[in-house]
Amino acid sequence: MVSLTTLAPTPGSKKARVRLGRGVNSGSGGRCGVGMNGQNSRTGRKRYPTFEGGQTPLFRRTPKKRGFTAFAPKEFVIVNLDSLEKLAKSGVTDIDYAVLYEKRIIREKGKLLKVLGNGVLTESVTILADAVSESAKQKIEKAGGTVNIA
Repeated sequence: MVSLTTLAPTPGSKKARVRLGRGVNSGSGGRCGVGMNGQNSRTGRKRYPTFEGGQTPLFRRTPKKRGFTAFAPKEFVIVNLDSLEKLAKSGVTDIDYAVLYEKRIIREKGKLLKVLGNGVLTESVTILADAVSESAKQKIEKAGGTVNIA
């Protein structure tokens, strides 16, 4: 029968703490398991986790970031003219962010659209974008298309 007088922890579950500095035969007497001399045997031997033994720490050796970081940088999704050429061949004449997202040419939402001039455009298309490179603008207008910057 179990009662308050017969309750006991499971045998082996309780282990007595090691008592330091209680004589040589205790197993950790004398110098209490910290060695003889040196930094680690002194009192107050607390060291921070990144301590490297007096060597210059890693966070001081690594280069620090300098310069300007924009508070709200403009992030663009890049589309080249060769992608627009494929769309134009399939019959699309008005190209904007929604069309490009629907056709799975761009897969990110919430960014700005920039058209770059890599590739050749032969079809006449109307493009609505947030930014267009100078070479892309020339190629689009040469093909008879128009560029509208939002």
